[in-house]
Amino acid sequence: MKEKFDRLSAECSKLTTRRYSTSFSMGISFLDKKLHEPIYAIYGFVRLADEIVDSFHNYNKKELLAQFKTDCFDAIKQGISLNPILNAFQDTVSKYRIDHQLIIQFLHSMEMDLHDQQYDSQKYQEYILGSAEVVGLMCLYVFTEGDQGRYEALKPKAMRLGAAFQKINFLRDIGADYLQLNRSYFPEIDLANFTDTDKKKIEKDIEDDFKEALQGIRALPRSSRRGVFLAYQYYRKLFEKIRLARACTVFSKRFRVSNGHKIMLMFDTLLKHKLNWI
Repeated sequence: MKEKFDRLSAECSKLTTRRYSTSFSMGISFLDKKLHEPIYAIYGFVRLADEIVDSFHNYNKKELLAQFKTDCFDAIKQGISLNPILNAFQDTVSKYRIDHQLIIQFLHSMEMDLHDQQYDSQKYQEYILGSAEVVGLMCLYVFTEGDQGRYEALKPKAMRLGAAFQKINFLRDIGADYLQLNRSYFPEIDLANFTDTDKKKIEKDIEDDFKEALQGIRALPRSSRRGVFLAYQYYRKLFEKIRLARACTVFSKRFRVSNGHKIMLMFDTLLKHKLNWI
């Protein structure tokens, strides 16, 4: 029976998430149990595409990504894939009726990463939309469980949260992206002369995203609010560490949140959720 393969597929997505991101694994564990598998499936899909463009340097990335895209939509059409990650993802897309345009937009941003380029404001917004905001919207389909009215109401806030997370990732990895991958995402900023003024400009943009996103988190169903708030807390802590550093330090060092701090954030989130303080 296919159920056994579907079970394996779900476990592969879960393992992929845990191997690549302790922070997202931690956030997913705080969601209602019924939401775990679909969110693992979305992360597994996103992670696999991201690995193609970021890690497979000795292979033809363009061909691999094109094949991945074809396989993805074949899986959605047929309701099955021999790739366990795609099999789990297609099941989630079908069950929660995730808009296929979000998938197309995400894969377009991954295609943008195949080319060395300096991002102007238009390309930057286009990339953020596809690489982060639409991923937040895929998750929102799961969180709202078919309530289209609630989805539309929360959509702008979910996009701002996804944007904040991605911009913090950009800032955290700014030196490695520029020196190793020849990528410069932030528009109108010369990374060869990255200054504290440049950094503060980026941080102001992230702060604005966070303020809007928090309102959306508070309006989420209780089944997802705690897990999303924990992810927000984690990125907030990472952002604070980066904000206290000089631009030259951020460029040369990759900041992280220690395991001890992660545990503290978990307890803080549990308490705030129980007391309805989120």
